Amino acid sequence: MRFCRKLLVSGLCVSLLGLGGCLQVYKPFAHNPGNQAQHLVRDNIPPVRLAVPVPVPEKAPWREATAMWARDVVVALVGQSIPAVAKLPEPGDWWVRLGAVRAENGGIRPRYAIVGPDGKVKARGFGAVIDDEGWRSADPAALNTVALQMAPEIARELTEIQTRMMMDDPQSLMHRSARICFEGVQGAPGDGNKSLAEAFYMMLPDGHNSVQTTRNGADYIVKTEVSLKPSPDAPPPGEALKQQVTIVWHVMTPQGVEAGAATQVHDVVAHSLDGPWADVAGAAAQEAAEAVRTIITNYSGRARKAATAQPDVGGEASKEKDGMKKFIAGTDQTGSTGAE
Repeated sequence: MRFCRKLLVSGLCVSLLGLGGCLQVYKPFAHNPGNQAQHLVRDNIPPVRLAVPVPVPEKAPWREATAMWARDVVVALVGQSIPAVAKLPEPGDWWVRLGAVRAENGGIRPRYAIVGPDGKVKARGFGAVIDDEGWRSADPAALNTVALQMAPEIARELTEIQTRMMMDDPQSLMHRSARICFEGVQGAPGDGNKSLAEAFYMMLPDGHNSVQTTRNGADYIVKTEVSLKPSPDAPPPGEALKQQVTIVWHVMTPQGVEAGAATQVHDVVAHSLDGPWADVAGAAAQEAAEAVRTIITNYSGRARKAATAQPDVGGEASKEKDGMKKFIAGTDQTGSTGAE
């Protein structure tokens, strides 16, 4: 029996320092010849925040405008699948410090620094130059444009930071196999629970993944659910009634965060799976094993390569200038541009 008319894969994510920058991956998983597989990737955002504080004191006359800019940056980062929050950083948080400098050829160049939980600057970058008038008036369109331009760069920097950290960590998945706890299959008719579990257990391990049946020391947990319902499509005249079988392979972290899920959907002759699954189990398990391996690879980032770190990065964030003496010169009687 040909299997897996559709394979939907969700949550193929790259975890950015636990910050959740996700990468969409469309990959043709194994399927039987003649079947047209459909692959769908959905972003998943791990519940770890990246703080984006307003970069001026609360009583500053330009506080409202800077808060608007910080909110724009947060929205743009969330659009990059980074769980950013407009708030002061708390102990253990990664955060982004916003600022601005005067551009060499005129105008104002917004800038950012990525700060780690240790208070040290990990990366720096700049946004597009804004003309003086747009900066002084805190033009919403201009500030939003800068936020949208900076967000992909911040996401890229976070990815490279995490990749370098993984490369330096001998216990990261870049240097060892992922330990995957498989907790079996539930809900299948016939011998499906046993047949699917045995086939998946045999097919999952490779040079980058090992399988076990306990959570002790596991990096990921796989749970599988099977359900049957009447097919939504009426059979052609003269053909038997169909059922729709759905198999969902959930890939979880030990903390309970879903790294992704591979969903297999297929119409079968009604009650044909009430007994032995036979070759159906092997076909489903083979495709699911490749999907699970891909979810783990992309979520963990273990296949990435890091670029060379920025040479001028370093220093305690608390000992550096905030990068923005004034935000809107229009509120300052000195006529300052609002940038260093």
